[in-house]
Amino acid sequence: MVFNIDNLSHLHLDVLREIGNIGAGNAVTALAKMLDKKVDMDVPKVKILEFKDVGEILGEAETLVVGILLNVSGDITGSMMFIIEHQSAHILVNMLMGKPVDSFDDFTEIEVSALKEIGNILASSYLTALSELTGLKAYPSIPDIAIDMAGAILSVPAIEFGKVGDTVLYIEAVFTEGNNKVRGDFFLVPDIESYEILLKALGVIS
Repeated sequence: MVFNIDNLSHLHLDVLREIGNIGAGNAVTALAKMLDKKVDMDVPKVKILEFKDVGEILGEAETLVVGILLNVSGDITGSMMFIIEHQSAHILVNMLMGKPVDSFDDFTEIEVSALKEIGNILASSYLTALSELTGLKAYPSIPDIAIDMAGAILSVPAIEFGKVGDTVLYIEAVFTEGNNKVRGDFFLVPDIESYEILLKALGVIS
């Protein structure tokens, strides 16, 4: 049978969800260590989406967000994107820098670098989970960052992602530290060959 992403069964999706769950667990551990604070996490939502539906997840196209985009190389290839609402990004950086969490000045160069590093660490947490479950190697590139409206940020990866596949593994993670709640959206877009390699490594297709 020719592999087709549309033929994924509930079992396949459950396995992909498990990667999302373990990755989110790794991410919350990494975030807590980075912030040197206790961080809790809601049960992550994990879905398989078509790229054209990603905009609905993020809400209004005019919503200001921070987008961190990485390429994935190794046994699995594709792209990964971490999108966080502008206010949530400020809260994260303020916690990291020891500033009042309600300080929403423009991001400084140092804060932009810190956001890149947060995105890199969180993305790596998911790729580590994927590697641990499959034995496959997956390496993130140096991240690119954009601070813009959601619609504008999505237009760039839409072109890039269109080259590798039009199906997205979507993971919504909500982190809580004290009274502060931060939501981040992860989008992993393996190319079609990588989906097949991934599911074969997990033993769910032969």
